[in-house]
Amino acid sequence: MDETAQVTTPEDPDGIAAFKHGFRRHAAGVVVITALTPEGTPVGFTATSLASLAAVPPLATFNMARVASAWPAIAGTDWVAIQTMGARTRHLAERMSGAHNLRFTGDHWSPGPHGLPILEGVTSWMVGRIVERFPVANNVVVVVQIEEGALGEPDDALLYHERTYLKPGDAV
Repeated sequence: MDETAQVTTPEDPDGIAAFKHGFRRHAAGVVVITALTPEGTPVGFTATSLASLAAVPPLATFNMARVASAWPAIAGTDWVAIQTMGARTRHLAERMSGAHNLRFTGDHWSPGPHGLPILEGVTSWMVGRIVERFPVANNVVVVVQIEEGALGEPDDALLYHERTYLKPGDAV
């Protein structure tokens, strides 16, 4: 049997192993979602689940786990900032997926519309109002209506593939 065709491991059930292996091979664009707690503390996380839902009205979706450190802020706010990451901002994508208490330490961000954290050097940012939250198992699909935004400097795309941040053309 071809080893690459096998998707199960002794420690994982078939469906979970297939899911993990399949999505490791699915390259996805990288964004950072930021928000504020009710006390005004910035929170954020790196995501690969951003999708365009509709152009009119301009709707986007992202998914997150309800156990994520940023979930209480997302659950309790009306506004989020969505920032697309490029190859030059890989270090910020890595920082925003690391220890939550260090994500906003430093001068790599500034307050934007509604006081939302906007990261320096992103390829674009969009601010939107959360219009729906759909619980699914232990996760939530969040629907955002985009209200404003801006383009940053052009950059190579930043992809997440095989548990690694890459730009198109990088070898895995």
